[in-house]
Amino acid sequence: MATLRDIRRRIGSVRNTKQITRAMKVVAASRLRRAQERIFNARPYANQMMAVLESAAARLEQQRHPLLARRPERNILLVLVTADRGLCGAFNANLMRAAQNYLREHAGKKVSLVTVGRKGRDFFRKRPVRITAEYVNIFRQLEFVHAKELADKIIDLYTKEEVDAVDFIYNEFKSIMAQNVKVERYLPIEPLVPPEGEYLAEYIFEQPPEEILRQLLPRYVEVQVFRALLESQAAEYAARMTAMDSATNNADELIESLRLKLNRLRQAGITKEIIEVVSGAQALEY
Repeated sequence: MATLRDIRRRIGSVRNTKQITRAMKVVAASRLRRAQERIFNARPYANQMMAVLESAAARLEQQRHPLLARRPERNILLVLVTADRGLCGAFNANLMRAAQNYLREHAGKKVSLVTVGRKGRDFFRKRPVRITAEYVNIFRQLEFVHAKELADKIIDLYTKEEVDAVDFIYNEFKSIMAQNVKVERYLPIEPLVPPEGEYLAEYIFEQPPEEILRQLLPRYVEVQVFRALLESQAAEYAARMTAMDSATNNADELIESLRLKLNRLRQAGITKEIIEVVSGAQALEY
């Protein structure tokens, strides 16, 4: 049976843990605000770039570019974007599950892996999957140069026909409470056709549309990769903030439960002492 000293020591330990989880929640909340701002700034840029590409493509009878080329899918590159750290709820576990499902669905094809984040790398190092490249510790100070490096890698593999398709798995930031696992195809790029009924802006190009596509399509891939990394970063911070908030609340409940147990044990000890005193007094009377 636990003694008063044991319970007091347990309460102290839980209090220390609570201070850590509360501090981690505050840090995650602060970083989340910054990550949200970057996402909201990046989305209009990506949308406007797509509008320019669609406008240029509409002036061509046939769209020709290596990044638009389709071929039979024998070799597929899967880019898995996870976190470098844990303590963020089911954030990483959901991504691993999605990646494993993807590998099962494409069991008849040769799938190689590019991992972004330490958790994904460590998980698949122990499994029979070929890891083509790995990127770790980029989310602490995520910049566009990281996305460009990754985009250059997948573009190089695709244009050399070492892979026939490139898919991404990452967590999309929806809200603080919701992060959705996304499986998206990045290469080949989908045909540049504006949605039916949507107004197509008229842009004045100094260069031929073919040259516009040649220059902007690689840039478009870079922007999409950067957007996925930003989404994953914000989703990680949101998941960690939620997990640490839940851990802090659980610590409060556990401390309260231990206090009740401590008080009951202390009261039982006092009652026992009173009974012993009364019993001793009664024995002296007789």
